[in-house]
Amino acid sequence: MSHFNLENEINTALKLDAPMSKGPLPRWQRKALETSTSSNTSLNISANQSQTKTPSKTPKKSKKSTPGRNKTPKTPLPNGGDRFIGNRSATNFELSHFKVSQQDCESPEKEASPNKLTYQRKMSENLHGGDINNVRIVSYQTKAPRAPEGHLNSLRVLYTQTRTPSSATKSSRYIPHSADRILDAPDILDDYYLNLIDWSSQNVVAVALNNHVFLWNATTGNIEELLELPSPDYVSSLSWIQDGYYLAVGTSNREVQLYDVEKSRRLRVMAGQTGRVGSLVWNQYIVTSGSRRGSIYHHDVRVAEHKVGGIETAHTQEVCGLRWSPDARYLASGGNDNMLNVWPAADGLPYSTDTPLYRFNQHQSAVKALAWCPWQPSVLASGGGTADRTIKFWNCNTGSVLNSVDTKSQVCSILWSEEYKELISGHGFVNNQLIIWKYPTMTKVTELIGHQARVLNMAMSPDGTTIASVSADETLRLWKAFAVDPRKQKKIGTTGNASKFSLQSLR
Repeated sequence: MSHFNLENEINTALKLDAPMSKGPLPRWQRKALETSTSSNTSLNISANQSQTKTPSKTPKKSKKSTPGRNKTPKTPLPNGGDRFIGNRSATNFELSHFKVSQQDCESPEKEASPNKLTYQRKMSENLHGGDINNVRIVSYQTKAPRAPEGHLNSLRVLYTQTRTPSSATKSSRYIPHSADRILDAPDILDDYYLNLIDWSSQNVVAVALNNHVFLWNATTGNIEELLELPSPDYVSSLSWIQDGYYLAVGTSNREVQLYDVEKSRRLRVMAGQTGRVGSLVWNQYIVTSGSRRGSIYHHDVRVAEHKVGGIETAHTQEVCGLRWSPDARYLASGGNDNMLNVWPAADGLPYSTDTPLYRFNQHQSAVKALAWCPWQPSVLASGGGTADRTIKFWNCNTGSVLNSVDTKSQVCSILWSEEYKELISGHGFVNNQLIIWKYPTMTKVTELIGHQARVLNMAMSPDGTTIASVSADETLRLWKAFAVDPRKQKKIGTTGNASKFSLQSLR
């Protein structure tokens, strides 16, 4: 009989479909045991399988780091790890499988009666510890911990960085909000229509104080008096020639006087205007003057018969602004009649006609502030007085307005900065400030506040870094508005140590 027992044992060992009584349990049975332990869910497991011990886990091998490999920075966790791994044992996979398979067939709840639905919900609560309709297919009870305070994830920039609009972008350079120098300017005339300051290419500032003209050398700090008119005459305008050695002076008695600054003497007197000369501008050896009666004359300083052209009826009221375009193709004139005229030119002189190329009437007040764009010779900026308060930009090739900006204050002067593609405007009522604008967006870069009365005129240093503003508060202030890289700065002198000097000392 023993050989029959041996044959039966051999047949049993060779059968592949017989249940295994020895060896480790399959993975699906081990997972079923873990699920039943964590969720207290009864599973139908054979008695032989339930009595078998779960084998111990094999210890993990230490992961070797590859030398020279860059590791991605990850959020550190309180337990010292570098990433979160959810606890899979907290998920009821049998219930999840049931809910997934239930989605493939028609839901029986739609056809069931209310009593049956209540019965099914109660049974689900007793068997699974809750309503299975509110159970997610995959969910972890333990959530990922938050990163500790102060942790910086370098990868976060790739997904959360937002671009700041250009209109809100602040200037990257430092602009002092207080004046670099403050000089006294006693007895300066508080007259909006006059032009009483100019800065030469030789770094000398000319200032008109009633019937006197003073020169301040910004390189050395020296101050000297150039002229004094007999009372009751007064100086109404100033303008330097391009090379900076000659100064044209407009007076209230309808004269244009020419001075040699190096020799401190008057060269000639050019009369002929019909009223006080409130504005002057040079174009090489031609000086153009605007009068209170609205006429514009051109004077050639090289010849005895200095008057070489003019426009008798350029404006119906005083001409308070004159500017030649950088390419000398146009002459812009602004008047107290709220008109802005652009005159075509040839050989440095406007055509002999009383009809301008363009006549703009969009301003609602006197047009004194005029400035041509240095890198776009056909673009003109103009500013209006108290009733207008706007800065307008004109395309003189087409005669169209490019932009109009309400400054909320009387516009007295405009200057361009080629270094930063910006412009600065001086204002009167109501705020008496200087504003730096970014062109062409016309967003405010900053405001320079310090004058206690309206800014009458402004002038720019030859290196383009400093702005001189003279005000009705009888002060002249220097602002470092457009400071450039020292390596790019021109060799022309700076404002030097002039803080100890004052125009008051000459009075």
